[in-house]
Amino acid sequence: MFGTIAVATPRPGQEAAVIEHFNHWWKNRAPAVPGPLMGTVYRESAKPSELMVTVVFSSREAYEANAADPAQDAWYRKLVELLETEPRWIDGDVLACHSRGAV
Repeated sequence: MFGTIAVATPRPGQEAAVIEHFNHWWKNRAPAVPGPLMGTVYRESAKPSELMVTVVFSSREAYEANAADPAQDAWYRKLVELLETEPRWIDGDVLACHSRGAV
């Protein structure tokens, strides 16, 4: 498995729109993309203006294929419009992933 963590700061008043943009990705894009397994959006407790987003793919190849897709680039550009600056991304191998069911 391979994934990413993003740290992002929504523009004032845009937090709900950012969350909805990620929800839209999972509802509308993920079914057409090979490999996405799970994702989360967190609000940081120590810095509530920041969101942390995680996405796990079945493989690095699936992650990179999605990243290279022009449709993903268009989705990303819309995301950036909702943010103060581009997100900080941390990519890496997922060594363990656990779930007790959907929330």
